[in-house]
Amino acid sequence: MVLPVYGLGHPVLRRKTKELTPDYPGLHDLIENMWDTMYNAKGVGLAAPQVGMSLRLFLVDTEQTYPEEEMDKGICEVFINAEILERDGKPWSYEEGCLSIPEVRAKVERPEQIVIRYQDRNFEEFTEEFTGIDARVIQHEYDHIEGVLFTDHVSALKKRLLKRRLEKIKKGKMRPDYPMKFKAV
Repeated sequence: MVLPVYGLGHPVLRRKTKELTPDYPGLHDLIENMWDTMYNAKGVGLAAPQVGMSLRLFLVDTEQTYPEEEMDKGICEVFINAEILERDGKPWSYEEGCLSIPEVRAKVERPEQIVIRYQDRNFEEFTEEFTGIDARVIQHEYDHIEGVLFTDHVSALKKRLLKRRLEKIKKGKMRPDYPMKFKAV
């Protein structure tokens, strides 16, 4: 089932998230609904706060960013109770977007490599290193479970240039091709 994506300005996007336990009610349905929502919106990642849930849960599918013959280079994974242990490498700038901030893109600098500890959908624990676009998407989604948005990383000048568009989103005046929920104004 496709869920509405919560838009910029909604308080759930800034809340501290809670750790999950295997007995969390409806967790597997929530994960399936998040996959449906992400693919419906043509995203490569989605975090629980973006669907109104203050939980330490996000999913990433970077396989779709590669040509078909190279899809095995990407990752398609559920991250539960994730913690970034290390960020390393030369920071690189790349244009990012966000389903909660439709039609806005901006260059964000992030380290090229991370080490992250997380649990998968079966609560099996992993500690893995990711680089490149995989590391970038994971960091973007990880920021969501920390109450941080990609626009928090852009320069003051870029924020001023985006101000009108960001205000339109906060007021619910932006309508992408997927369902959204905005803060009541």
